[in-house]
Amino acid sequence: MQFAFLVDPPAPSCEEGLYLPKFISPTPLNGERMYAEINKELEIKVKAKVRYGRLRDIMISGPLNTSTHRNTNDEFVIRWTPQPDDLGDYHPICFAVESQADIYQSKMRCVLVNVKSKDVNLDVICNETSMTVHVDRASLHGITEDHLRLNDPSNTACSLQTHSNSSHITAVIPLNACGTQIEEDGDNLLFRNELSLVDKSTDLITRKHQLEIQFCCQYPKRGNVTLGFTAHRKNVTVLEKGYGTFTYEFEFYPDNQYQKRIDPSAYPLEFYLKSRIYMQIEATSTLNNTELFIDSCRASPYDNANYQSTYPIIENGCTVDPTVEIYHPQHNKQFRFSMEAFKFIGQHDQVFITCSVMMCEAKNPHTRAAQGCINSTSVHYVHHHHRKREAVIQSGNHYISQGPLRLRRSAEELGARVTNLNLNLNMVFIAGCLLAAVGMICGVVLYKSKMLKSKYQTLIES
Repeated sequence: MQFAFLVDPPAPSCEEGLYLPKFISPTPLNGERMYAEINKELEIKVKAKVRYGRLRDIMISGPLNTSTHRNTNDEFVIRWTPQPDDLGDYHPICFAVESQADIYQSKMRCVLVNVKSKDVNLDVICNETSMTVHVDRASLHGITEDHLRLNDPSNTACSLQTHSNSSHITAVIPLNACGTQIEEDGDNLLFRNELSLVDKSTDLITRKHQLEIQFCCQYPKRGNVTLGFTAHRKNVTVLEKGYGTFTYEFEFYPDNQYQKRIDPSAYPLEFYLKSRIYMQIEATSTLNNTELFIDSCRASPYDNANYQSTYPIIENGCTVDPTVEIYHPQHNKQFRFSMEAFKFIGQHDQVFITCSVMMCEAKNPHTRAAQGCINSTSVHYVHHHHRKREAVIQSGNHYISQGPLRLRRSAEELGARVTNLNLNLNMVFIAGCLLAAVGMICGVVLYKSKMLKSKYQTLIES
């Protein structure tokens, strides 16, 4: 028997983070104990950094059926689903990260996973626009919906009281609301949220050891996108206590005459770079003495009001994008504006416009609408604003979105790209994908881990 050894040259420096990968958050600590439930997928996120070179791969040692992939946040994700035979066992999962040069590796780090039975009986149903979560009250040992909240409970659609009954706490969470976060890897889109235990529904932070019920829906990014695909967003109707019922309509128009909206069947809409996009937001209210105010509008490659990496168009009532033009409306519940078309850098060929809007008492000098454009340093106004809301002179903020908008290719570009068309599907096709494939569901009781966000810039044609 013969052995051959290949001796690599020494690293220029053994300091972690230079040539040798260094682990950073949200990577668990070495020796950390974790808990997993039978038939529930455990997910461990590993992230590292290196100054010289690039991260290449992750090496793992763990139970059978352990898998890894790399997501768009440049994290390595280790996944494992315990089986009934694993109940009560302790399983070590060890990992190390390699740099691109193949000869530099991080230190080996291990966690110990204890497999236990279900703490919380959870059922998650995924459909094309929302996640429905049913939690068995008996498994919560006296915890009620009054002590649970989603990531962002400010939207009335996120109320746990609406759908809950005597046996189950139920939440119907839109994919673009309630603080739902998006992750993606090469093959799937994941929508995540969680139910957190709080002393009071108004609590913003906690320093207690709290229970959190995390859940997600996973959808394939590729599939038949022609079946039942509905792109045009419906109107948003809001009933707010003390302020009546109002409906928001967000539409696109072919020109600045605003005579007839673009037919919803024409969506997704296509524009050439720098061509002008005409938009109108209109409110219908049960109260006559009201006016519409647009606090902000942002563009995103995804239809998600909570998506962090977005491009500002209007911010704090001020136009931010230099191409924005505002037009005179027919009445004070209408807002008309336009801007030049753009695209996000990378394989994000589609754009959604999301605006934060509110209704205010007309001609009242203390409302947000009366303040108009304010800069972000106007701290005193924030306190003034909350005091006035209690007097019911304006509604809360509500998000409305419309799209998608797609970049129209020239004939030359289309000829060059036709062979790669199937590789450039974007998130906006998720509704069609859902009709071609079944969403996979994952849910587990864990402690909260922070997500890292991708950053985007706008690409302007030269």
